[in-house]
Amino acid sequence: MFQSPQPIIPAHTEPLLSVDHLAVRFEAVRGTVQAVDGVSLSIRPGETLGLVGESGCGKSTLGRTIARLIDPHDGKVRLNGIELTRLSRSNLRSHRRDVQMVFQDPLASLDPRWTVGSLIAEPLNIHRIGSRRDRQTRVAELLRKVGLPADAAEKYPHQFSGGQRQRIGIARALALDPKLIILDEPVSALDVSVQAQILNLLVDLQKQSGVAFLFISHDLSVVEYISNRVAVMYLGRIVEFASRDELWSRPAHPYTRALLGSVPRMERGRERHSRKTLRGDLPSPFAPPPGCRFHTRCPVAQDKCRSVSPTLTSIGDSEHLVACHFPVGFS
Repeated sequence: MFQSPQPIIPAHTEPLLSVDHLAVRFEAVRGTVQAVDGVSLSIRPGETLGLVGESGCGKSTLGRTIARLIDPHDGKVRLNGIELTRLSRSNLRSHRRDVQMVFQDPLASLDPRWTVGSLIAEPLNIHRIGSRRDRQTRVAELLRKVGLPADAAEKYPHQFSGGQRQRIGIARALALDPKLIILDEPVSALDVSVQAQILNLLVDLQKQSGVAFLFISHDLSVVEYISNRVAVMYLGRIVEFASRDELWSRPAHPYTRALLGSVPRMERGRERHSRKTLRGDLPSPFAPPPGCRFHTRCPVAQDKCRSVSPTLTSIGDSEHLVACHFPVGFS
């Protein structure tokens, strides 16, 4: 079995983050897009939850809504028991320090007119933490943590490589000692060798600080390496939720099996899932199919799938949930 550096988080641990039936809609000329449709999930302290799915399935929208960069239309987001969705903008400010984000494109998320030191110190300035000297010391400490020299504080983002810029983004996210960091495709724009460096950096920082991660990615090999548990998303809904090892060894949803079967493997003797590619195109988010949204591409779809929407139901392991009328390998 594949081994990652991530520890096992006990199932009985109280969640840090609880998301209940979250819904987000966008109005467009062509109609309404239900980007996130009734999503529920939880993240425990010190845990990494991987969130995977095809482009356009709502992963990034979900992450931004949890961080309250987008306001939800329905549902609840609780962090340490505090419901963030009901807080006004002014009351939310003091809680923003507990949830930070690292974006896919570090160059686009770093103001090119500011020095690296100013960028990392900005959260400290906003929340009025420490004196000017204290902030300078904190910036130097954060640069050291992410593997950059202290003199990087005097330079500008364009003077660094893509991997170094992502380290700067991570340092800024860590500045306020958050309880949760949402990482939205943080390594997809980087070379493979640099990806490994950033992933190992994230694992080390998590061990040092105990911060929890929501790791959003379409790259299943990356998610397998860094995650404790994994949620699979399709057209705005979670279709499977399980521990990493359980999901990779016993995927139950046909969509999950298709995703895993598309990942190249070099290890001998490791069980491979179906290599069949998904048939058909991703349905329009303006008019999702009735019943199970995956039935138009599913190899095992039956009449019930075309009319009745499945709910997330526990199968086998109590923490293994799947939204499928006919889960593969389970009676």
